[in-house]
Amino acid sequence: MRAPHIDHIGILVADLDAALEMLKPLFGNPAEVKELADVGLRVAEFHAANVTIELLQYAGEAQFARRVMGERLGLNHISARVEDVERSLAALAAAGHAPMPGFPRQGAHGRVVFFEPDPVSGLLFEICQPETGSESE
Repeated sequence: MRAPHIDHIGILVADLDAALEMLKPLFGNPAEVKELADVGLRVAEFHAANVTIELLQYAGEAQFARRVMGERLGLNHISARVEDVERSLAALAAAGHAPMPGFPRQGAHGRVVFFEPDPVSGLLFEICQPETGSESE
């Protein structure tokens, strides 16, 4: 088995604009800010040499993201890059990892699946098949 590639680390923030200003001296300007109104998120990405840092702020009336990611601010999830979401989902489900309802679906980085938090570590884990030509590839 080859080593997994961490696509991004998701961090939930209360105020995206304030978080961007605080982190600019460390990471520079964000690559982009996305409005994902259908799930109720604003997303900003900083691309480091080895991983993308994703800042997430709940926005609007949509509650899907809040149900998936919870309320706790700070480190929220780790996302592993996969070549084929469907194949990876099948393998992980066979190993006992339960996908959350509503997945797979289109996310900020491509096709994604969030899994129920691990009962031992509490880790919220995501797999992501980046869109072709994605900056995080």
